[in-house]
Amino acid sequence: MDSNTTLTITPNVLLKAYACGIFPMSESAEDKGLFWVEPEERGILPLSEFHIPRRLKKTIRNTPYRVLINQDFEGVIDGCAQSKSRREVTWINAEIRKLYTGLYSMKKCHSVEVYDDQKLVGGLYGVHLGSAFFGESMFSDVTDASKIALVHLVARLIAGGFTLLDTQFTTEHLLTFGAREIPRSRYHLLLDSAIQKHTNFHAISENLTGTQALDIIETFQDASTLTAVL
Repeated sequence: MDSNTTLTITPNVLLKAYACGIFPMSESAEDKGLFWVEPEERGILPLSEFHIPRRLKKTIRNTPYRVLINQDFEGVIDGCAQSKSRREVTWINAEIRKLYTGLYSMKKCHSVEVYDDQKLVGGLYGVHLGSAFFGESMFSDVTDASKIALVHLVARLIAGGFTLLDTQFTTEHLLTFGAREIPRSRYHLLLDSAIQKHTNFHAISENLTGTQALDIIETFQDASTLTAVL
């Protein structure tokens, strides 16, 4: 469903929309309006099937980059809006910035940030509702920065008890990590269950190392495989 909206959208209205499976977008950064989107095929990234390429694992274990959360939320949105590596035209307009900054102040939106010393070089942000995390956008100013942020996000979601990582759409980038599309009806079943559960985005240290992130993911996936076999 793509439809233009004349409704005044507030952060609370936005949360209700997410709970119903819809989210807003704009045509461009210059466009003042928003429209609602509900894809017939929804992108998700199953946590138990999250795939990390061997080369990236090595990079994460040895990278000098630091990964933090919620230290520079506006900087991450700026990076996502300005990144030339992912798109020529951004959909992040002034209204999007205002709404998601409002959600961040309500602790319903989070950023994962990658730093080279003190410089922000990559990251992502998304919405937190129950045990669902809705990934909004990511950026990289250096090789692998957004991928590192995604791995740290998945580790944090696993540790916090999240059950649904919604990517909205799938891209070649996300497909390499195990993302897939599911029908709208199936998505709503997962969403309805996820938003009823309590989770903690801050269940683990805000200074998680790459090795710790990988260990959390591998331990969880090993346990999930064992449970499936039994």
